[in-house]
Amino acid sequence: MTAKMRKRGLPIPFRAVAALLLILFQIAVLITLIYLLSVKFLWVYTLFEILSILLAIVLICKKDNNYYKMSWVVFILAIPLFGGIIYLIWGGNRIFPHIKKRLRHSQRDQGMYLVQNLHVESRLEYEDLHHSRQSKYLRRESGYPVYSGTTTEYLSPGEVLFPRLLEELESAKNYIFIEFFILSEGYMWDKIQSILKRKAAEGVEVKIIFDDFGSIMRQGRDFVKELRSEGIEVSVFNPIRPSVDLFMNNRNHRKIVVIDGKVAITGGFNIGDEYINRVRMFGYWMDSGLILKGDAVTSFVVMFCNMWRFINSTDINIRRYIGYHSEPAATGFAQPYCDGPLDNRNPAKGIYMQILNTAQRYVYITSPYLILDDEMLTALCLAAKSGIDVRIITPAKWDKWYVHPVTQYYYEDLLKAGVKIYEYTPGFMHSKLFVSDDRVATVGTVNMDFRSFYFHFECGVWMCGTPSVMDIKRQFNSLLQQSSEITLSDWRRRPLGQKLKQSLFHMFAPFM
Repeated sequence: MTAKMRKRGLPIPFRAVAALLLILFQIAVLITLIYLLSVKFLWVYTLFEILSILLAIVLICKKDNNYYKMSWVVFILAIPLFGGIIYLIWGGNRIFPHIKKRLRHSQRDQGMYLVQNLHVESRLEYEDLHHSRQSKYLRRESGYPVYSGTTTEYLSPGEVLFPRLLEELESAKNYIFIEFFILSEGYMWDKIQSILKRKAAEGVEVKIIFDDFGSIMRQGRDFVKELRSEGIEVSVFNPIRPSVDLFMNNRNHRKIVVIDGKVAITGGFNIGDEYINRVRMFGYWMDSGLILKGDAVTSFVVMFCNMWRFINSTDINIRRYIGYHSEPAATGFAQPYCDGPLDNRNPAKGIYMQILNTAQRYVYITSPYLILDDEMLTALCLAAKSGIDVRIITPAKWDKWYVHPVTQYYYEDLLKAGVKIYEYTPGFMHSKLFVSDDRVATVGTVNMDFRSFYFHFECGVWMCGTPSVMDIKRQFNSLLQQSSEITLSDWRRRPLGQKLKQSLFHMFAPFM
């Protein structure tokens, strides 16, 4: 906790602890009640046994990710009395109809602003027919068009990106939109807040969205109140409540900054001092971001406004935030996209698989987590077995002790298929990057894990033929020099205890 947080009084974590204790109390009461009734009345026990069997059958027949649903089947049958109840509370990624309706309402007019320029689409097909398939996929699945007339600037690590972020914030004349999973008090936030406070006083409209789960432990008690007193509008995504709630499992993992409809910034970084290496929590923190200027910024305006509508259930006129500007001299194509758990589409996972399936020479990947379902594991292995040079960099130092063994569990299958795996030795690799064949790349928030693919709201940018593609490749090759390669022979000689831990934790992979 920073000194600034201490001056503000009790930190918000008290609310988080209170909510957690109340949720645990509710679960304990429910489990106790079921147990007492089942002991006293045989028919109650029989009822829950039948319920568990029926749920397992329904899950097996359900059109869902096989790995995810079979993990729940095992859990339900292993704990028949309580497994079914726990699944009904938290399993299946079910969303209440009124929440889905709210999302549809928030997106009701986005088609007016996400119109595909057919000339741009034709140009992409003419210049790169092979990779234009990826763009068409994204357009169909996410609804967001591909643009020319957009410059992209790839920046990494976080301390290189940060000054450029401040510079762009200083340029704001009309409005600033900010949306992050983690918004943490500290040096980085103090620098940003001082600009936002001054801009708001000058009449610039400032709107902020942050995820409550991601930020609750890292803000003082009066954080939101102080911002609102400075003329800054704040919306909190899915506030933590002391009740069992299906939607609490779905978080807003997006990172978006939009300035005047002319500049957009996204990437893997959050607002926190570790992201710019002011503090070293897990060694050196490697992250990245992308600055876009031009036509493609419109997509990020729409993303932010739709989320603002969704959270607040109020209208916001998207048209007044669209930036009108002359088309900058730009090479290549850029296509922002977003994903979420409230529909049956999965562009975040799908574009990764598209890149793997259409690669001709190489696919280079960085990801902090590698928690793969059967489809993604198969795509990686098939690409490597077909002669594609597939390389993945994961962290040698991790932020979650229980997740890293699951990441490592997949090493052997990948190595046997010919995938080359490296661990970034200076610290934590947090960048989420794909780059392939010197032509296409993605930068964004999407981890290679179940949470990003199925549970979280995510965003990213697909690029084809932009200078940033080669910038990403150059950085990847530089990161290889700082990483340790994992060989199959060495990996098979790892200690038995490590193997057992990886296998045990892997059982819970779909819940991570």
